[in-house]
Amino acid sequence: MSERFDFLVIGGGIAGLTYALKAARHGSVALLFKKDSSQSATSWAQGGIAAVSSDQEEDYKSHIADTLRCGAGLCHDDIVSLVVREGPARLKELIEVGASFDRDENGRGYHLHQEGGHSQRRIYHAADATGAEIQRALLKAADQNINISFFNFANAVDLLTTHKLNMELGRPNRVFGAYVLTADGKVKTFLADKILMATGGAGKVYLYTSNPDVATGDGIAMCYRAGARVANMEFFQFHPTCLYHPKAKSFLITEAMRGEGAILRTINGEAFMGRYHKDAELAPRDVVARAIDYEMKANGFEYVLLDITHREASFITSHFPGIYQKCLSFGYDITREPIPVVPAAHYSCGGVVTDHNGLSDLKDLYLAGECAFTGLHGANRLASNSLLEALVFASRAAEHSIENLNKSPLKITPPEWDSGTASESDEEVVILQNWDEIRRFMWNYVGIVRSDKRLARALRRSELIEKEINDYYWNFKVTSDLLELRNLSLVANLVIRSAIFRKESRGLHFNIDYPESRSDFSSDTIL
Repeated sequence: MSERFDFLVIGGGIAGLTYALKAARHGSVALLFKKDSSQSATSWAQGGIAAVSSDQEEDYKSHIADTLRCGAGLCHDDIVSLVVREGPARLKELIEVGASFDRDENGRGYHLHQEGGHSQRRIYHAADATGAEIQRALLKAADQNINISFFNFANAVDLLTTHKLNMELGRPNRVFGAYVLTADGKVKTFLADKILMATGGAGKVYLYTSNPDVATGDGIAMCYRAGARVANMEFFQFHPTCLYHPKAKSFLITEAMRGEGAILRTINGEAFMGRYHKDAELAPRDVVARAIDYEMKANGFEYVLLDITHREASFITSHFPGIYQKCLSFGYDITREPIPVVPAAHYSCGGVVTDHNGLSDLKDLYLAGECAFTGLHGANRLASNSLLEALVFASRAAEHSIENLNKSPLKITPPEWDSGTASESDEEVVILQNWDEIRRFMWNYVGIVRSDKRLARALRRSELIEKEINDYYWNFKVTSDLLELRNLSLVANLVIRSAIFRKESRGLHFNIDYPESRSDFSSDTIL
């Protein structure tokens, strides 16, 4: 059974929703959510959106300079300038859709945060739950648009391409739809003229992550299987501060708290960041994460402390109400005691290669958000640039899609999904075992600090597990868990292979066998 639309959007965070709203002015849109519409990485974003708040050229140059400095020599200069200069207009559109950001005390302007790596305050935020506010506003607008059809619990399986069907093999490979596992357990065919992949990141490839459970690298894996290039997968950002508590699953403590004066201390109370960087707590994330990792390993600590108790209680509870309430639910009053924190996998700076319109190597396939590699982040993402990137490229992808909408769509009727002799699985333990093993060896061998031996061990295990998963995949009927495991396994392999290739330390990739940066590695890693 086939569903036909003008536009197919896989993923419903800030990128998917922004694209859908613009595309819907020109045709029908299918919007796929892997779970329900509230579950996206966008919803979890605390910090905010970095954007220039004035018309001063110096402010644009400052944001560009901060981004380039943080990216450690791998940012694409033209893309950085494009995103920074187009960002304010896209932010204005988001506000017009209904997103509300915190105002300053007199109410005439916006209250702006400063985070690590930024030379000034430029982070628009909604208290400490910016992503939730953005998701709310965009979902409300999309829900009111009659041209947008929502499909919850819809898991894309694989992209449909002309080469896969042995069509037009002498021409550029074209994507024209996807097989999708729907809520009723059936695999259906979704066809469209233009497809946006906006599935977010892959943080669940690591044992400890700030990401939601849906972040299993689906978009990256599907695009790579379809023939698209991926880049810079070795640069995985670890957020320095996640709440350390056995029941506090993936709860992030925003970097904005350090921007407002919070101090990192050892369990003994010693402030230590001054030993690692002149900017101390406001150093770039890779520096802060490695410093915490070193302090924990050198001293046998299970965590370090983030202390903001020197600020007034009213300031803390008004600026960080979500964090205050969450920590209080676990027994920590952050106005009186420091917060136990550990680093956790947070953001993939790599992804599927796209151009300045978000277009991939494959005709009619666009990407926006964390699953895309645009060249903005380089070797290390500047805090709060990710939501900005998603806005800019989702808008560009929508505009390019609309301008190039095919007046005569492909008349293709692909074969229906055929399960063949596949049966219902009676060995779900295989999925659980492989899922756990991947995330553990990625954390231990391909984490904040790496070595050649650790990476070689990880690659051997990755290849063995990937073979097991593929054998399992073709013998049993697909489920959401199996699809996620298959994608997670491939993404792990891409990260490992990319890390092995880079024989240096740069940005988020730190290898103790090559502790210095090298000029002959000052380019992107392309697979």
